[in-house]
Amino acid sequence: MKGDYQDLVDEISALLGAPATLENRDFRLIAFGAHDSDDDLAMDPVRTRSILTRQSTAAVRSWFEAYGITRATGPVRIPAAPEAGVFRGRICLPVRYRGIVQGYVWLLDRDPGPEPQALAAAMEVAQRIGVLLAEEARAGADLSREFLAVLTAGRGWQQDMAVAALRLALGPGAEGLHAAVCVAPWAGEAPATVPGAAAVCVVPEAVGGAGAAGGAAVLAVLLRLRSADALAPALTAVTRLLPRPAPTPAPPTASGPARGSGAAGGSATAGGSGAAGGGGGGGGGGVRGHGVTAGVSDPVRALAGLPAAWAQAVAAARAAAAQPRFGPVAQWSAIGPYRMLAALAADPVDDPATRSLMSPAHRELARTAEVFLDCAGQAGRAAAALGIHRQTLYYRLGRVEQLTGLDLDEGEDRLLLHMALKASHLHG
Repeated sequence: MKGDYQDLVDEISALLGAPATLENRDFRLIAFGAHDSDDDLAMDPVRTRSILTRQSTAAVRSWFEAYGITRATGPVRIPAAPEAGVFRGRICLPVRYRGIVQGYVWLLDRDPGPEPQALAAAMEVAQRIGVLLAEEARAGADLSREFLAVLTAGRGWQQDMAVAALRLALGPGAEGLHAAVCVAPWAGEAPATVPGAAAVCVVPEAVGGAGAAGGAAVLAVLLRLRSADALAPALTAVTRLLPRPAPTPAPPTASGPARGSGAAGGSATAGGSGAAGGGGGGGGGGVRGHGVTAGVSDPVRALAGLPAAWAQAVAAARAAAAQPRFGPVAQWSAIGPYRMLAALAADPVDDPATRSLMSPAHRELARTAEVFLDCAGQAGRAAAALGIHRQTLYYRLGRVEQLTGLDLDEGEDRLLLHMALKASHLHG
C-alpha cells in the first residue's frame, strides 16, 4: 500500500513540477517526493522536521488548519510565515472520499503558481489517494468489530472466544502492550483513525457496568504502545478526540509556543491539526456538546486483561467527569479513591444515614463535611479552605451529625460519610 501512495505522490509532483508530500488526516507523514537539492528554500525548518519526525506539532498544525483545509474541496493557498520557519508558501490539496477528508497533499508554492489545468489533474490524483486511504480505514474498522465483541461479551467462554478472535485479527501486534481508552459521552460514528490506535469502536450503551455516560454511547479506543513509558505521549491522541475551541490563525514562532496553541516550532510538511473524527468537516462522527471526558487504563500485555483494562478506563472517565481537578483526560492510576468508588457505585448512592444530607436543601452542609473529611478532620485547615470561622465549622458539623446520626469522632462513620459524598459526584 505504501508503494501505491508513493507512486501517486510522485505523479502529483510531476504534474505540478514541485515536490509533494502526503499526510493522513491526523497529519502523520505517509509519503514525500524528492526535492531539488539546489533549492535551499525547498527544505525549510517546517518541512525538514516533518520528514524527520513523520508528524507535526499542535501549534503548526492548528495554524494551517485555520485556513479552512478541513472543509476545502479544492486547492488552498497558504502564505509563507518566515517567523515560524515556513520560508515558502504552501498549496494544500485536500484528499477526500465521499465528502470526508482522508488526508492532505502539500506542495511548495511558487510564482507563477501551477496552471489551473495542472491543479485540476493533481486533484484527480488526490481523489485516487482518498479511495486508498478510505479502504485502509475500512480495513481497520473490521478489526473494531472484534474489539467491540471483547468489550460486550459476557464472562467465561464467550469472553475467551472474543479475546481469541481479537488476538487473531491483531496478528503479531497482539503480543505488545495495549491500553484501553473510554471517551464519554460520544455521539455519531467512530473516527476512521486515531493515532496510535489498534482499534476504535462505539459502545452503544452501558455494558458490563460501564455507565460512564449515564447509559449514553461511549467511544472505546485500543491504544498500541511501544513501551509502558509511551502511555503519556499517547494521551495527546486521546486529547484530540475531545471538543476544543476553533483555532486562530496566529502563526507559531520557531523558538517558542504559538498563541493559543501550546507546542511550537516543529511540524508537518505543511501542518494542520487533525483531531481524529472531529475537526472541521473531517470526521465521520464525533463528540457533540460539552462535558466530554476520557479515561485511560494502565498498560496491559496479555489481551485477556483487556476487559479489566476497559473497566479501568470507564472508571477514569467517570472520575474525570466527577472531579474537574483530574482534567478532561484521567489516567486510572491517578484517580485515587475513585478507583474503588467507580466500581462500587454503579448506581446512585442511597444510604439511609446519608440520604437526608444529600438532598439539595443541605448542599452547603454536604460540602462542609466533604472538605472537613478531605482535610483529614483538621478543623483549622477545613475552616481556612471553606473561608469560614472555626466556630461556624463546628456548628455545621454538628448539624451534619444530627441529620445523619453519624459520629464524626468514629473512624467507620467518617469512612461511610466520605465514601457517600465522593460517590455522589459520580452521578452528578
